[in-house]
Amino acid sequence: MELQKNDFAREYADRYSKLCCENDTIDDALFNQRHVFRGLRDKQGHGVVTGITNISLVEGREIVDGKEKYCEGRLLYRGYNVIDLVRNCSTGCGFGFEEVAYLLLFGNLPTQSQMEEFQQALCSSCHLPVNFTRDVIMKAPSNDLMNSMAKSVLTLASYDDRAMDISVPNVLRQSLELISRFPMLAIYGYHAYNHYHCDDSLYIHHPDPKLSTAENILRMLRPDCKYTETEARVLDAALILHMEHGGGNNSTFTTRVVTSSGSDTYSVMAAALSSLKGSKHGGANIKVMEMMEDLKTHVTDPSNESQVHDYLEKVLDHKAFDQKGLIYGVGHAIYSMSDPRAEVFRSFVKRLAQEKGRMDDFALYSSIEKMAPAMIEERRKIYKGVCVNVDFYSGFVYSMLGIPVELYTPIFAIARIVGWSAHRLEELVNMDKIIRPAYETVISQEKKYTPLHQR
Repeated sequence: MELQKNDFAREYADRYSKLCCENDTIDDALFNQRHVFRGLRDKQGHGVVTGITNISLVEGREIVDGKEKYCEGRLLYRGYNVIDLVRNCSTGCGFGFEEVAYLLLFGNLPTQSQMEEFQQALCSSCHLPVNFTRDVIMKAPSNDLMNSMAKSVLTLASYDDRAMDISVPNVLRQSLELISRFPMLAIYGYHAYNHYHCDDSLYIHHPDPKLSTAENILRMLRPDCKYTETEARVLDAALILHMEHGGGNNSTFTTRVVTSSGSDTYSVMAAALSSLKGSKHGGANIKVMEMMEDLKTHVTDPSNESQVHDYLEKVLDHKAFDQKGLIYGVGHAIYSMSDPRAEVFRSFVKRLAQEKGRMDDFALYSSIEKMAPAMIEERRKIYKGVCVNVDFYSGFVYSMLGIPVELYTPIFAIARIVGWSAHRLEELVNMDKIIRPAYETVISQEKKYTPLHQR
């Protein structure tokens, strides 16, 4: 009986969805006539200003002599260049994720004693409620780990007797707990899916409080808990680079919008996760990997630049890969000449490729990085420059680390929860009104109701 009900609902939706398309379609010309910017971005790529932040700066253009010009990309966390943060954190004796997390949350780099206290606070939260893994994560496992994480985050509210308290001290406490718990929610969710759906062995490793976030991710993911220093350093760099990217990206804006309504931390973070999982936001690195696999299938010699160029031409002509005409990992809404995250990440990628014996693959990526921007500029008549973005390399790194594709976007979330937390706190401190943008209506006149029996 239940199956029949589902079949009828599916058939009904198939038949009547055309009404949604007919009545919901709005003429493109109306957007121009009414000066409405689709996606909150104008034709020149400028975003509509919806807030002020002191957390980060994302820059791809500058004003010179009163005129706007495109420049090398720049990303600052609380005023510090992300390139300097990644390079300096990676040369010390420790790992950088925790240090940069402190910076984003509190606005200053920590002293040694502040760092130790902060790490202690994170370690004290590095556990899940009793039987949570069994009763929540292991139930109804799915290959959609972002949905699994969102479910787990919402359920954690039931274990928090102050879940609805939105005072700054309590939200900070909740944020620290979620930053610590996100790696477990993601990796345990993957192990549950891999066991129940893929019939593989099940193992649950608890995080080691003496290790960094990057080290614990690799430790919990692998059956033998082993990893190399280079692997952990490269993953640590990836986490720092994905930690924050201004208030205008979709998931961070979602965080601020839901926060402004007065909602609780768990609902806010579940909403942010739902935004990040979208293919236009957090899934770009997966598309890069799929495109590269397709390239290797259809190009006889990936080291031959002419053959690679021909393949990319077909991609742009909608004749190869997914026929959408996009070279994934190349291009960005803000950056034009360079993405600073990709610039600094490249050296880490090369170091890992050398350790893994995958320099041929690195050479292929480097070749595409050089030729693709010019090809796109020529074809699309781009008004601004085109460059590779951080997602161009991150999927390659995750594959070299043996991280399953299902975890690519959750790894992004493990990093970005820090930025979301910082923006939620900033919104709470300055919150005055609910974020409620205006929408123009195209309804021209009021309709008269006709009783059902007369229609």
